[in-house]
Parts: sequence; C-alpha cells; structure tokens
Amino acid sequence: MMRLIEKGLMYGNLHPVTSAALVERYNRALKRLSGRQTALKDFHIDISGYSPEIGDELDDDLYLNPNGCNRQFILLSTQQKTAPLLNAKFSTSRGILQQFIADNEAQLFALTARDAVAGELVNSVYAVSDPARLFQIRQIEVEADTTESHVADAQGLLARIERFNTEPDAWWDDVLIAEMIELARKSGDIVRNPITLKSATFRQDNFHTAHFGGIYIFRDVKRPAAITVSDPETLGKLPIENTYGFNDRNGIARFLEANGLVESIVSARDLNTAALLRQRLDFILVDTAAASGEDLTGKDRIELRRTARRYLGDLPAEFHALNDLLRWVEDGSDWPVITSEHPAYFYTLRASQTKDRDLVNMLLADLSPLDIRQLFICHKEAFYRAYRGWSEAKKSYVANFLAAEYAVDKAGARAALFGPEPGMAEPPAPPPLPERASDSLIARVGPWGAVGGN
Repeated sequence: MMRLIEKGLMYGNLHPVTSAALVERYNRALKRLSGRQTALKDFHIDISGYSPEIGDELDDDLYLNPNGCNRQFILLSTQQKTAPLLNAKFSTSRGILQQFIADNEAQLFALTARDAVAGELVNSVYAVSDPARLFQIRQIEVEADTTESHVADAQGLLARIERFNTEPDAWWDDVLIAEMIELARKSGDIVRNPITLKSATFRQDNFHTAHFGGIYIFRDVKRPAAITVSDPETLGKLPIENTYGFNDRNGIARFLEANGLVESIVSARDLNTAALLRQRLDFILVDTAAASGEDLTGKDRIELRRTARRYLGDLPAEFHALNDLLRWVEDGSDWPVITSEHPAYFYTLRASQTKDRDLVNMLLADLSPLDIRQLFICHKEAFYRAYRGWSEAKKSYVANFLAAEYAVDKAGARAALFGPEPGMAEPPAPPPLPERASDSLIARVGPWGAVGGN
C-alpha cells in the first residue's frame, strides 16, 4: 500500500497534528471518549479525528468507532471538513460530519481555538449484533461539546439567566447568583459571544454499511429493497420488502430501473460515452495482461491494443460486449444485446441525478469492479481490498494512472463521469433529445437493453 500512500491515493488530505498544544487537546478528548491516550508527538487525522498512526499504536482501527456503530469524533480544527473519513462503516457518516461542521463553522472555529470538540454520531442502536438491527437506524443525532464542557456550561448559564429574569425572588437567591458567576467564569460573556451549536439530526433512510460483508439499504424509494454483497440467506430475514444478493443481477437491475436510480451511459446527455468505454476497455485489458504476467510499465493505449491481440482468447465477456457497444456508438454498427444477466451490464450504467446519486454509483462500482477508476472514486474501501490482491504489474499501472489522470483534477473527473453535483431536491425531467435513428432502437428495448432475457 506504500505506493498508494506515496502518490497521495491513500491517507491523502489528512489534517496534520504537529504542535504540543494540539496533541495535548487531542489526548484530553481521546481520554474523555475512550479512556485512552496517545504517546505520539505528531500524527494525522481524518474528518472524525481518527488517526491511522494512533490506530497502529493502539492496535485498534476502531478506537473512535466502538462496535462499528455510533462514530465518535474529535475536532481540532474546522479545516478537518475537507479530510476523508477512514474505516467508514456507514456511507452517510462523512456527509453528516461535513454538514455539522458547515452549519456550526463560526462557533466551532471559536471553540477549537482554545479546546478540542469531542462528540458522537448517536443513533438508537449501540451495536449491530445481527443484520436486522441495521433497519432500526432511522436518524443520526450529533452530540458535541468541548472537553471542558463550554457548550453545556453556556446552556446552563442561559437557563439560570432566564430564571433570574423571570422568577420574582431571583434577586435574593444567593445560590442562583453564585452558580451564574461560576458558570460565567468558564463560558465568558455569552450575551455578546453566545456559545451554542445548532441541533443536528439527520435522517438515514438510504445508505451503505460495511457490516456483514456489505449491505445497501434503500428505504426512501418507491420500491424499497436491501442489496447484499453476500448471499441474503446467510443474513436471515430482513425487515424490508425485497432483498437481492449480488448474484441476483436481474433483481438488482429491475430494482434500479423501477426506482429511476440509473441511466444508460449511451443516453447520458453530459457524458463522452466513447471515451468512457475506451477507458473501461483499457482497464479490462490491463487486468487480463497483468494476470498473464505482462510488464505494463509505460504502456500507452496503442501498446495496450497490441497486447489485446496476444491475449484475445483470455479477454472476458465484459471486454467483448463493451467493445461491441463502442462500435455502435462510434460508427452505428449493430446494437449489442446486453441483458442484465450479462457480466458487462452494470458497466453500461451510471446513477441518475437524484439525492442518492453517490450511493447508487457506489453500488455500481461494487458491481463493475474492473473499472478501477470508478471503484477508487466511489468505493475506496472496496478498491483497497481489491488492490491488495493484484499483481505488482497491475498495482503499478493503476497507481500511476490514478495519480496522473484523476488526482490532478478530482472535481473535473467526477463531473465528467457522473455529471454535476445533485441538489437535495429531485431534478426536473430533462427535455427529450432530438430523435435519431438509433434512438428508436433504444426506445424499443429500453436504454439499458432488455432486463432479464437470454
């Protein structure tokens, strides 16, 4: 993994903690949350305050995420909002933390100037002992305060000020006045500089969890379902209308289409389909050639095509189907029939522009793992797992490609592949495209090809 770290493709954009004062604040917060402390003098932290160096020191990658549920966090700076979330167990956690920081940025900036802010993403489930308990998670509430309880003290002072102003005998209540003076020493002038954090509660209806091999849960859609990486029968009865395993490709395809969650890459309005198909063909070529012991150092697309001729008999069905689709896009060759049962089917889709776009693209990346760029962008944990099993030739090629082609312009690459960032509201239906001869064919068989079928 060192190759990825050196190229900024792993543990990239972490927030550095290098001063003794910040380390001391971090330790106070860590002690409060877990009863433990670090002996390290400097380290790096993600958006939640998790440090891979401290994880190694404590031999516990979940030291801020006990039981993989109710993620705890330590904020030393609002600049953590741009950092990744490592070892994420729920796909919504980073977005919740980002939103919490953005909604309270001014207050958090003031609080972290003198202390660490420690908190937790709280739900009603304290441990995920069986898959069915995941469905009890409906909302996440963010609880946070400094290690010296500045927020709680300020709220306590506000309550006492209210009593002082409203109770008729408060002027003679020596205990109340003494409490106000003591709290004011800690919290300062809360009239001029109020210390409050906005209440933060987030719905969690549609999400991915890494628990139990990986489960995608969609409840806030027309036809709810859970999609499991492993065999659903091993998970027991789940409290949702439909459950599909990754081996039920037809069921997943019908679910995605019925809920309007995907669109075909050949009909996407803002996508260079031919360029995307060529890139996916290259990735499949690299996988096949590397598995055959080919040295891929410095190979460009032309050299990869020459390599393809040598390994033509070894190329998988995905390559041949996507190559047929590329010919249809570029020169109007025969329309390839790619049904949902075909290995290439999910390579021909991308998420529609809905509020669940990123979650759906994560699912599609899981279902089309040979597209290493999409896997890296949309599902980094799955990418890192796959990377560990690759040959050195493929590791080198992929790391060099991502460093050169993606890392230099992440936002541009995402926009080119997936379209503009969606808002929270459902986008209006786009106007119809001018009909071409090829459009009538898409209209007859559907933009994804026939779902099911042989």
